[in-house]
Order: sequence, then C-alpha cells, then structure tokens
Amino acid sequence: MLIKIMLGLIGLGIVVFVHELGHFIAARLSGIDVEAFSIGWGKPIFSKVFHGVEYRIGIFPVGGYCRMKGETEFKEALTNNDIAIPREPGTFYGASPLKRILTAFAGPFANVIFAVLVLSLVWAIGFDVQTLDNKIVLASEIEGKTFPADEAGLQTGDRIIAINGKPVSNYSEIQEQIAPNPGQTLQLLVERNGEQIPITVKPQLDTDTGAGRIGIYFWTDPVIETVKAGSPAQLAGLMKGDRIVSVQGMPLPYSVALYKVLKDRPSILQLNIERNGEFFNKELILSYDDQGQTNIGLEFKTIRYRAVAHSIPEAFVKGASESWKTFTVSIKSLAVLFKGVNLSKAVSGPVRITYMVGDIAAEGFGQSFGAGFTAIASFLSLISISLCIMNLLPIPALDGGLIILFFIELITRKPLHPKAVYWFQMLGALFIFSLLIFSVFGDIMFLFGKK
Repeated sequence: MLIKIMLGLIGLGIVVFVHELGHFIAARLSGIDVEAFSIGWGKPIFSKVFHGVEYRIGIFPVGGYCRMKGETEFKEALTNNDIAIPREPGTFYGASPLKRILTAFAGPFANVIFAVLVLSLVWAIGFDVQTLDNKIVLASEIEGKTFPADEAGLQTGDRIIAINGKPVSNYSEIQEQIAPNPGQTLQLLVERNGEQIPITVKPQLDTDTGAGRIGIYFWTDPVIETVKAGSPAQLAGLMKGDRIVSVQGMPLPYSVALYKVLKDRPSILQLNIERNGEFFNKELILSYDDQGQTNIGLEFKTIRYRAVAHSIPEAFVKGASESWKTFTVSIKSLAVLFKGVNLSKAVSGPVRITYMVGDIAAEGFGQSFGAGFTAIASFLSLISISLCIMNLLPIPALDGGLIILFFIELITRKPLHPKAVYWFQMLGALFIFSLLIFSVFGDIMFLFGKK
C-alpha cells in the first residue's frame, strides 16, 4: 500500500508540475514576475531562490501552484475602497487582459502537450497489450437479471466483429465503443455459427462508473495463467496451465462462471481440474471480507500482442490521435455526470487518483519495466487531459473562470472592479472546497473498500 501511494504521489506530482510549468513559462514570457513555484502545498520541505523565483516542494505533495506577483492585489484594492485594481509593471493585473488569458490558458495547454508527447513516446517504443477475446458471455447468466444485450438478442458465444461499421477484434476495442456511449444506439455485427448477424443495442448508464454498459462479459477459457503466492489457490496445489473443468460439481465452460458460484460465499470451493491429460480434485478454503469479497488468487489466460514501435512522425500522429480521442471521451464522460450518476463512486478525488496511479504503476512494473512505463504513461496522459478539461470549465477560481473574467475585460475595455473579482474568486473557492470535501469522502469510502 505504501509503495503504491508513493508511486501515485510521484505520478500525480508530474502532471501538476507540467500544469504549473505552463503557467510559469507563459507568465515569464508575458512580463509577469513569478514569486514562487511550488509542487505540493503547506510548509516547504525544500526551498531555493533562483533568479528571483522561490522554488518549493510542499509538505503535502499533491497539487501545487505558481504564485505570480500581484495576483491578490484585488484584495488590497477592496480594502482601500478602490474602484480599480492597481496596474503596476510586472504584476499579474498589470499585464494586459490578453496576456492574462494566455497565462491562464497555458496551464491546461501544457497538460495536452504533455499527453501528446507521452503517448507519442509510448508508440515510438512499442508496447505489449493484454486483453480478452471478442467472444462474449451474457452477464444475465452470471448476475441473474436482464440487460440491453439480452433485449437486443445477443447470445453467449457470439463474437462481436464490428460496431457502427468499425471492425473490432478484442475486449479493449469493444469497450472503447460501448463505454463512452450510454443511451446511444449502436449497430453491432456479430458472428454466430459461421453467420454474420446485425444487431442493434443501446447501452445503459452504469451509475457507479458513468460508462455505458450492455451487459456482457468476455469469454476466457478457464486455463490458469498465474497463481498468487500464499493464496487459497496455491495452498490447494493449483498450478499454471491447469484447466478448471468443474466447480462444485458443475461444468465450467468459461472462467467468469466461477464468480457466479462465489456469489453464494462457499467456505470450501471444490474444483475438478485437468493437468497434462490427468484429472484431479482440489479444495480451496475461502474467507470473505465485510463486503462479501474473496480473492482465490487466480488469474486466467488472456490474449497478449505486441504493438510494434513506430517512427517518430508516425508515433507523434498516433500520440496526437490518442490524445484527441481521450479528450473527446472525457468531455462525454463529463456530460454523463448530470444524468443520474452516483457521484460518490464516479468522481475521484486526489486520494483515489493517487492510489489508482500507484496501483497501475506497481502492477505494471511487477510485470516488467516496459509494461510499467506504458501503463503509468497512458494513465498519466488520461489524468493530464482530465486536468486540462476541469481547469477550462467556466468556474470561478479555475483557469476557465479567469479566462472568462479577463475576456469580459478585454471586450468591454473597462478595468475589473475589485469587488467583482473578490466575489468571483470567493464563489469559486467555495465550490472547489465543497467538491474537494465530497470527493475525498468518496475516496475514503473507496479505500475502506480496498481493505
């Protein structure tokens, strides 16, 4: 847990550093003096002044800031009952509205550039993809309730080979089409018994995640790929390559059927396995947490393929394309938040994001350095683009809110009144603080669920 948190803090710190560096560079180019550049908040554990700028690392290493000279001069003007904010050379409000707009925009823009460069590097190096087949299992067979897939006429054993005319060959490509489109009609082409059948389906909204779901799992043969050390599976003598033939006396045609049996919380799990042409009976002793979850310590065989390295120009095009795809999907996901999503589960705060970054990094590096780098780079690019979008929202105290404020000043050619700026900022600060409290509460509940 501690290693995951440390890796998460480093990863999140990088994204915030890039964002604040964008503000920093734009401010310096605009003639705005920067007083402090900090990664993290609170009392500095490191501080050094260089060329008039104090560089800091705060004791709380999540977030950060670029403090520009005169940013809070509106407060002093308000105290003095001034009708305009002082415009001293080198100060934030001393710069023209256009320069302030560019400085505010530079942070989110830097996050987009970071995402493009990181994803371009991933495509230039090449990476391994671990995914599942495009053969499906109806979730209704596992969960005992009806989903859009049942209503559309999909069947267990079908292969989804195209969605809206775009060929798909694995789980990842199918999810890329389904998850961002809750409530949208999708045209599937499935292969069944050698025939190709068109099927229309409309994904429903999963209120816990904000993603679209049609109610399918993906077929995996019950062949064991890894056995976790010290797990019930290892203690029972299960090994890589074993094929689970039956569970509790019932045939196991695909691996996800195992979880249907586990829903009944058996204390002893009786398996019949095939190993090198011989059959054995095994018993697993299980225990459950407060949420009724258990970890038997098995992973089943998945599909792995290699995405080959691209040339620098090709990698850059790929990186830009993937970044744009992430950007558009994130915008769609943001809109979904207003359609009945369970915000306490769907909205992640800094604690949960830190854990997720660390978890992905630890799992990836556990496989290989290349897998770890690819996993964390891809996830950091997602967070970076999400940070860009969130900061460009027209909310006071965020970059988007400031851009609107300065744009009004630019159009009207009238200086901002200190009271207007003060209440604009106060309203934004209240909103951000409320969102932070809400998201951190959800994060705490998430972490308790991980114990």
